[in-house]
Amino acid sequence: MRVLVLNPGSSSLKYQVRETNAGLVGQAVIASGQVEWTDHGRDRLTALSAVLREVAGRAGQPDAIGHRVVHGGRQFDAPTVVTPDVIKAVRALSPLAPLHNPASADSMEACARHWPGIAQAAVFDTSFHSSIPDFAFRYAVPEDAHPDVAVRRYGFHGISVAQACRDSADFLDCKPENLAAVVAHIGNGASVTAVKQGRSVDTSMGMTPLEGLVMGTRSGDLDPSVVLLLERAGASADEVDDLLNHRSGLKALAGTQDMRQIEKAAAGGDPNAVLALRVATYRLAKYIAAYSMAVGGADALVFTGGIGENSVTFRSWTVAWLGPIGIELHEGRNHLPPEGIRDIGAKSSRARVLVVPSDEERAIAESTAALLGGAERKWDT
Repeated sequence: MRVLVLNPGSSSLKYQVRETNAGLVGQAVIASGQVEWTDHGRDRLTALSAVLREVAGRAGQPDAIGHRVVHGGRQFDAPTVVTPDVIKAVRALSPLAPLHNPASADSMEACARHWPGIAQAAVFDTSFHSSIPDFAFRYAVPEDAHPDVAVRRYGFHGISVAQACRDSADFLDCKPENLAAVVAHIGNGASVTAVKQGRSVDTSMGMTPLEGLVMGTRSGDLDPSVVLLLERAGASADEVDDLLNHRSGLKALAGTQDMRQIEKAAAGGDPNAVLALRVATYRLAKYIAAYSMAVGGADALVFTGGIGENSVTFRSWTVAWLGPIGIELHEGRNHLPPEGIRDIGAKSSRARVLVVPSDEERAIAESTAALLGGAERKWDT
C-alpha cells in the first residue's frame, strides 16, 4: 500500500510517500520533501497544490493519505477516516492549536480536491493520551471555566511516543501492553510521558503544548499569576502568548534555542548556557522521577526526538540528576554514533536507558494503512 504522509506545521509542510507491505512490517520511503508556506510569496493553499503535483510526478497517485493532526480534543481517540465533518471538527479545535490545526484542515481539503477518490486518515497527536485517568487530566478549576472547550490535560507528541513504545518493547523483547516506561520526546518542542502497561497515564504537556518542560522557545511550567501580572502591567493577551511561546525557554535563558550552540557555549564556560542546561535537564529529571512513581517503577527511560536522539550532553546532564532513584548512564555507550535503537544505561541502572529514533511519518503511515486497509473509500459528501 502506497501511503502519502502529510505533516503540516506552522510555517512548512513535510511529506513522505511510503510503501507499506501487507503485514505493516518494514517500509520503503519512495519520496520525501518539504515546502515552506511562504516560498516565493505563495499562500498555504498554493503551496499545498504544488506539493501534491510534485508527489504525483515523483511517486504517482497514492493508495491512501495520512495526515498528522496536533489536536483532536475529546472527539478523537484513534485514527479517523477523513470526512467533511472531521475537517470541520479539526478546524473547531484551532484555538487549542492555532499554528497547526488550520494547516491540517487545509491539507485534507486540498487532497480531497486533488484526488477525490483517495481515502484519507487523520492521525492525532492527542489520541495516545486519551487513556490518561481523570485524576491526572483534570485541572482544579470549574468544569465550565471555558465556554467552548473542556479545560483539561490533553497531551501531545502522542504519535512519536506511541511509536517509541512499540520500538522499545521490541528491543526489550516484551509485549507493548507490558511496558512500563518514561518516554522523553525532546526537540524544539518537548514533553515527557508516563507509560504503564503500554498506555499513557500522564504527560507533561497540558491543554496546549505550552505546559511542562522547558523547550526551545516555550516557558513550560510557571505560576499562572505571571500571566495576570503581565496583563495588568499592560501586555495584551497576544503579547503574553508571544512571550511565553516564542521568546521564552532555552532562547530566553541562553539567547538561542539551538542545542548545538548551547552545548558548545556551555563547554566554553558560558554561564547562561550552563544555566539553560541545568534548568532544562533539572525540570525533565523531576518529571522523570515523578513519572517513575506513576508507572509503578519504570522498566525503561526512553529518549527520543531531535535533542533526545542526538545530544550526548543533554542526556548526560539529565540522568546525572537521577542517581537517587537508581537510574545511571554508561558514558561510553552514551557517546556512540546515533544509529538505531541503543541501550546507554549502566549495568547497575535500575531502569534501562534507551535512545529510540523518532519516526512520526512511519507511525502515521502504519496507522493509515491499518485503518484504511487498502480499500478505496470515496470522499463522503
